[in-house]
Amino acid sequence: PLFDLRFYYISRTRLLLTKAIMRSGMLNIGRAKVTHAVVVIFLEFFSWGLLTTPMLTVLHETFPEHTFLMNGLIQGVKGLLSFMSAPLIGALSDVWGRKSFLLLTVFFTCAPIPLMRISPWWYFALISVSGVFSVTFSVIFAYVADITEEHERSTAYGLVSATFAASLVTSPAIGAYLSANYSDSLVVLVATIIAVADILFVLLVVPESLPDKMRLSSWGFPISWEQADPFGSLRKVGKDTTVLLICVTVFLSYLPEAGQYSSFFLYLRQVINFSSAEIAAFIAMVGILSIVAQTLLLSVLMRKIGNKNTVLLGLGFQLFQLAWYGFGSESWMMWAAGTVAAMSSITFPAVSALVSRCTDHDQQGAVQGMITGIRGLCNGLGPALFGFIFFLFNVELNEIAPLSKSSVIPGPPFLFGACTVLLALLVAIFIPERHSLAIKTCSTRAALGPVGGTQCNNSAPASDEDNEPLLQDSSM
Repeated sequence: PLFDLRFYYISRTRLLLTKAIMRSGMLNIGRAKVTHAVVVIFLEFFSWGLLTTPMLTVLHETFPEHTFLMNGLIQGVKGLLSFMSAPLIGALSDVWGRKSFLLLTVFFTCAPIPLMRISPWWYFALISVSGVFSVTFSVIFAYVADITEEHERSTAYGLVSATFAASLVTSPAIGAYLSANYSDSLVVLVATIIAVADILFVLLVVPESLPDKMRLSSWGFPISWEQADPFGSLRKVGKDTTVLLICVTVFLSYLPEAGQYSSFFLYLRQVINFSSAEIAAFIAMVGILSIVAQTLLLSVLMRKIGNKNTVLLGLGFQLFQLAWYGFGSESWMMWAAGTVAAMSSITFPAVSALVSRCTDHDQQGAVQGMITGIRGLCNGLGPALFGFIFFLFNVELNEIAPLSKSSVIPGPPFLFGACTVLLALLVAIFIPERHSLAIKTCSTRAALGPVGGTQCNNSAPASDEDNEPLLQDSSM
């Protein structure tokens, strides 16, 4: 009996000590902060930025014919898989917490990096498959929403988005320098080390942002198919005019942005004849200007002209930039259009702030998953569409001279993108100025509501639940 009593007290002491260590932050250093989200995003995209020059080379060597088309198909499959998985990951993070899904998304997003030198075919195959978990931004935005107040959120979102630009300021230049002076293998090794550091940072340093009471109250509830259905959110948004306008704006504006991001560096090298050093310098310039736009300029515009007008201004910059890319055939035109492109980067943080500001605290992962799902759909359609348009206009790596000299429109996909952004601008004009949004907290029937048996926050009868809009007017 005495031995059993000692064993009980020893076990009890160990359990209490373990809980105390976890609560004191020895395993999760400090409280959850926006800084944690910033570091995660920076390391992830810095590692990929290093691979800009080697990836262009590997892409051309692996697919010497129809390079733009194959690049579009690879990125398209990745984007479509991201679209399919984003609602489920967003809903699960609302229940199980953000940290575990940050670890999952960062790990699988960075997993293809070492395969670039081991097996290019497996590298591109794994890039496509990794789209299932390539929704880091969705979880990061929900993470930020958990730990910021409403009036701070637009600035925090701008900071996170600016970090993406900051990660590309120096990484392509560093990657191009290492590739030119040493080898592509060294670039891949450095990128792999940084990716591993990012995974370890999430595992050992990043604290959980979702309060325990929110996770414990819904822990164990099943995830329904309607919550995991990627098209469920698209069907739901059509029942409210305001959110429909916002989502259509996101789709029309991000479709060309996704296509541009997937092929623009290859386009600069092929059609405009940029060198690797010029491409790195171009990325750095746009990155620095984007940081300024998404931190200083965004917060000022949100205060001075409001959320909707900030979105309209960003769309105007994007329209001008894409038209310039489409008709530009000289190097200086690309540099000038790049400055405008940096200013257009304020659009998505402004849209994210508009939606999240009016969302219940325990629904941030779901609503960001909805927006990220739309962006994921664009990430699938945009690159494939741009690659197909390049293919239709016979833009190939072995036909640089004829294209540069005789083509009336050097960049036909960018001109198409300008047309879609023009439509987005027209749609955004009709977004109400003072419409207050509120995500319904009905669970089992809503496409992206909280998981499990939480109750609706309204008094509508259950039979009418499916007919209610996702976002509705508030008397406040």
